[in-house]
Amino acid sequence: MSDETHHERELGGQLLASVSRSFYLTLKALPKELREPISLAYLLARTADTIADTAIVSASVRLDCLERYRTLVRGSGEAQSLADILTMQFCTQQSDDAERRLMEKFASGIAWLRTMQPTPLAAIQSVLEHIIDGQMLDIRRFPADGRLRSLASAEELDQYTWLVAGCVGEFWTQLCATELPGSLDPTVTTAQMQEWGARMGKGLQLINILRDIGEDTRDGRCYLPCQPADIQTEWSLWLQTCTQHLECGLLYVQHVLHTKLRYATALPLLLGIQTVAKMRSSPWDKVQQGIKISRLDVASILAQAAIACRSAPAMEKLYRKLAQG
Repeated sequence: MSDETHHERELGGQLLASVSRSFYLTLKALPKELREPISLAYLLARTADTIADTAIVSASVRLDCLERYRTLVRGSGEAQSLADILTMQFCTQQSDDAERRLMEKFASGIAWLRTMQPTPLAAIQSVLEHIIDGQMLDIRRFPADGRLRSLASAEELDQYTWLVAGCVGEFWTQLCATELPGSLDPTVTTAQMQEWGARMGKGLQLINILRDIGEDTRDGRCYLPCQPADIQTEWSLWLQTCTQHLECGLLYVQHVLHTKLRYATALPLLLGIQTVAKMRSSPWDKVQQGIKISRLDVASILAQAAIACRSAPAMEKLYRKLAQG
């Protein structure tokens, strides 16, 4: 008999797979104690992301919807009124069928959230607060008026990467500690693991920013704090910062003791460092077209990680190999 809940069966199967894409490999690999809360948090975060990214809807409406969403996440109010707005104004604007279905299932996602036990519930609420804050900042910083805008400073970029991804590393660590005791190395403090996890998250978000640099600048957004003429130079500097963050991710993975959890945690890191290696070796015109690793590369990494996750040294060896391209 399946140990999945009703909500997990409804939302955690094909819909989760279709909106999470490569991250679904991680979600599917998680130990069952972590699979439900992390899958739910991911779906709710993707819902907020879709609201924020539906640019054809006015910024004021998107900000209002995110504010209402945040109130619901905190546990106040009923979901139907916002669900109706999303159905009427957002569903029809989705070119991706999975994103449309995610909007249609909004009320079900909130209902699932309200079945969570107090400890994972508090963790999910906290991480979603940060993610929604980051998305609202994004909308305000980059109005769709045809002008190219950049972030003002390195501090703004660091703040943004923490809000939308670094906080996820802290959330992940917190859930591992509470829901799967003994899964993390007891010789390392939870605070240290959270710091490494946050930097891994920031590194993974920087990968998204760096590989999407061409598309984003064409849309009027430059997350790098520089003038347009300096983008290529700044891009190279932030690629170095990204690599430094991912080194902390390697430390994090090496201090996960639970083999299945180590595998699940390592997958985004290994796919990320492979992407970094490909970006580093690509000419600038190719970078501006967007860098992705192939399905064959993904399959190869999955197979190699299944073996390497059995020990910390083997995991480092694989990471170094992928980092060299």
